[in-house]
Amino acid sequence: MNQLTRTTPHPPNRPVPHLTGAAGPEPTALPQAGATDPASPPAPAPDLVSASASATEPRADPGPAVPHTPTAPPDPTLRGRRGLPAPLALLRPGQWPKNLLVVPLALLDGGWGGGGAARVGLALVAFILASSLVYVLNDIADVERDKRHPVKRHRPLASGRMSIPAAWATAAALAALLVPALYPLGPGGALVVGAYLAVNGAYSWKLKHVPLIDVFVVATGFVLRLLGGYEATGRPAGMWLVLTVLAFCLVLILGKRRHELSVSGTGHRPALVGYSAHFLDLVLVLCSALAVVGYLLYLRTESGFGPYALLTVVCALLALFRYLQVVVVDGGGGEPVKTLLRDRVMLVNAGVWGALLLPQLAV
Repeated sequence: MNQLTRTTPHPPNRPVPHLTGAAGPEPTALPQAGATDPASPPAPAPDLVSASASATEPRADPGPAVPHTPTAPPDPTLRGRRGLPAPLALLRPGQWPKNLLVVPLALLDGGWGGGGAARVGLALVAFILASSLVYVLNDIADVERDKRHPVKRHRPLASGRMSIPAAWATAAALAALLVPALYPLGPGGALVVGAYLAVNGAYSWKLKHVPLIDVFVVATGFVLRLLGGYEATGRPAGMWLVLTVLAFCLVLILGKRRHELSVSGTGHRPALVGYSAHFLDLVLVLCSALAVVGYLLYLRTESGFGPYALLTVVCALLALFRYLQVVVVDGGGGEPVKTLLRDRVMLVNAGVWGALLLPQLAV
């Protein structure tokens, strides 16, 4: 019996295999006090046993690594317009504030009386219809190129949510609505809106592919909006104000070109081959300086405001500084209208700007 229970000694450098699930109980020997059995290895410490067991089991927290499938970033052009019908999205209502920011500037020179405000409102409606018509025709012309763009591929035509014949029908409906909207504006107002359509038609056809010319054509569209507002009031537009609007719009457009160049390269917009980030930074500074000087001269020579209106030059500087910060430092500027209308610094600055000018308008 003693021979059956005696264990065979193992060399000290070879651990005894730990058998689990073997048939029958394992024979154990009680060690004497103060003595160790060289034949049996020391039992592992409880913490080592638990560690070895946990190493072979999946960890409950944080859990096994799961492969992550990257998702495409949200489309900024669809933000805030989700759920819109495709025909309405084709009109780009998010771009309508461009008209609201420029056309009513004619009221700064006191064109409120004699129905001037109502005619400016009609001019605003006419330019909204005209700009929507331009957007539709531009999307029809660029549908194949938009399909390859990471953002513009979500537009109604590029995504397939709307057909090309339906887009042409929408353009015809806009043109039919635009004709009676021009009648109250008179020949001068209709001529300005017609020039706007002609300039943008040339832009969509060819000029948007020509570096430098493309940005000046877009800025000219804003100047024509300004002239349309003044034509509705029957007052001439000040040349320093025209220069200010042109220079400021060039800042916005050049900032957008810089953003496009850094995000998507020159593949989608051929005109970007004529630009570089360094060149755009230089012309951004030049146009910003021209905008501030033009605004200062407008206040001093054409506006009729009092001397306290010169304080708004600080607001003009802050607006330009903030936009350049968004473009150069933050890497934004892809949606200039959203920057102007949603950026908190811009909104607070605009509130102070208006608070300084409103008393001058009352005078």
